[in-house]
Parts: sequence; structure tokens; C-alpha cells
Amino acid sequence: MYLSGHTASEFDKIEKHIVVRGDIATQARTAYKKIGAILEAAGGSFSDVVRIVEYLKPDGIERYGETAAVRKEVFGSHHPTVNTVPVKSLLRADAFIEIEITAVTRNHQKTIEQPAREANKSSGLIFLPTIMPLDRDGNLVGINDIVAQTEVIFSTAERMLRDLDLSLEQVVKTVEYISPDGLADYRRTGEVRRSFLGPVYPAAAGIIMPRLIYPEALIQYDFIASRDTPIAINPGWSRYDKLTYSPGVRAGDILFLAGQGSVNPETGEVEHRGNIGNQAEYIYDNILKVIQATGGTTRNLVKTIEYVVPGALSNYREVGAVRSQALREPFPVSTGLVCDALLREGMLLEVDPLAVIG
Repeated sequence: MYLSGHTASEFDKIEKHIVVRGDIATQARTAYKKIGAILEAAGGSFSDVVRIVEYLKPDGIERYGETAAVRKEVFGSHHPTVNTVPVKSLLRADAFIEIEITAVTRNHQKTIEQPAREANKSSGLIFLPTIMPLDRDGNLVGINDIVAQTEVIFSTAERMLRDLDLSLEQVVKTVEYISPDGLADYRRTGEVRRSFLGPVYPAAAGIIMPRLIYPEALIQYDFIASRDTPIAINPGWSRYDKLTYSPGVRAGDILFLAGQGSVNPETGEVEHRGNIGNQAEYIYDNILKVIQATGGTTRNLVKTIEYVVPGALSNYREVGAVRSQALREPFPVSTGLVCDALLREGMLLEVDPLAVIG
């Protein structure tokens, strides 16, 4: 079960519009209350949650301990995997935090109990917590060196998966968040991916945020692995032959897709510069091509995360109009976030999709 991201937005009956109120702890409690109501309506509960993604504005990062305390109130002795994603801002300007969860019904869920609670497994999937470039004592390594930081991250992920009798060969999706200070040498991190990953490269997305959890970190990673054999999915785009990620990776019934911007998959050029609506149409058309390569349709798309650059936020509503035309009911759950920038100049939007086939 995938849920859209939720903030503390509520309808104020007196003011007759949506409001977001309270400090970060109050907002987190309100968001979890909304999430709990949805879980209950689906016949589930917080004990069914296997993954939490907490999206935090920069000022929310400084008070992250309060968020962790609320999470403990809500989940008690149950410890889902937590991914922490810093963002430039949220679509609700007054929101400090947005929370997205993945849940699995009890008959499909198995929790791996470990002292470090490194991962949860559900339906063959392993969600690792957000990995920062830290040594085993929790110290940041590779100051001002994004390549060294990436190597430490992959070594940590490799160790965590090995403890679960898995390897990096079974990674099906990576999402990396990069600080602006790391961009100068970012391309060199591709060689780190090449040395650790494969033979089937995972689907991937890379997003630029104004800062990361640790102020001096240049990069952080989220990993998803699968106990099912990963199968690369490519509609025939030769550009990906040179890259360290695949357009899609199927593992069992789950199709993990790479983040899609309005980049021509053959030429590598950014299409529809300056028009977020046209970019969205181009993006969702390419997402559908990857899904169709597995025999699926738009109805198989179950989740999207949309990253929009600040300069395009005023026209972001155009994306909703595109979704209503390109997709079919029941529409996929969706989370919209404001990033600092995207990796290709001219891109206004990147969509990180997930599909279920079969």
C-alpha cells in the first residue's frame, strides 16, 4: 500500500480554506493522524508500515529530533525503515514536514529484526535507511570530496545488504540527493556506481537540494533491493547503454522506473524548455513507454514523486492538468516537492515513478 505524502494541512471551517498550523512536532502529529485514518480505512494500522519517508524543509532539519520523538509516539516498539529527505520547500508554504509511507498487510509482511534495525523486508523488497557518508563511528568522511563520500555510502550499503545475505547486485532503485557544493565533481561519482553496481544497473534518480542532513555532506543515498531477480527494462533507448542506471528494473511484479525529466532518451537534449506543462506531457509519455515495454498501461502506474524547480512553481498546476489527461482512474498516489535544481539545465520537472505489473 502506497500513500501520497501528507502535511499537516487541514480545512479551517471558520476561515473556510486549507491551513497548516503549529511547530514541527504538532505538524508531524497531524500528518500521522491523517495517515492513520487512511490506513484504518484500508483495514490496516501503523503496525503495517514498513517504510517512512520524511521530507523536511531546511529549518525542519534543525529540529529533526522533535520529529523523531513524534515518530516514536506513533510507532512505539515497531521500527519501520526511515528515509529522511531534505527539500528546498514543500508545496504547502507553512509546512515544515511532509510524510509518505509504504505499508504491507500482515499476511505479506516480514520484519527483519536487527540491533541496528537496518532494513525492513516486504514482498521481497528491502528498504535501506538513508545512508550518509559516515564512518562506523558516525563521523562525516571525505570533506569536500563527493567521490570519496559516494564510495563510503556504497561500502555501507554493501555491508548492510551482506548482513541480510544479499548484495548490491540486487539493488533495483537508488535515489541520490546532491548539495550544490558537490556538483563540480558529481560526474565522477558515475565511476563509483559502475564499480559497485551491475550487471543489471538499477533505476535511479538524482535531485539537487540546498543542503543535506549533515551540513558538510555533498551526497546522500536511498537504496531499495529485491530478493527477486532484477530484469532491466528498456524500450530501446540506446542512450542508456553508456549510463549506470536503467530506464526501468522489474523485480517480481514491481517495476521500478528511473526518474524522468524532459530529456530526449535518444539525443540527450532537453525538450520543451521554459514550459512545464509541455515537459510534463513529454515526461509522462516516456514513463508510459517504459511501462508498455513490460506489457503494462497507465493503469499500472501506482505512485509518482514530482520534483519541481522553484522557477516553475507558479505554473505547477499545469502538471495536474496533464496528469488528468495522461493517466486513468484510480490515479496513482503522488507527492510534489520543490527542489533546489535538477541535474540538467532547462529541466523544470522530474518525475520518479513506480508501477505494479500483473
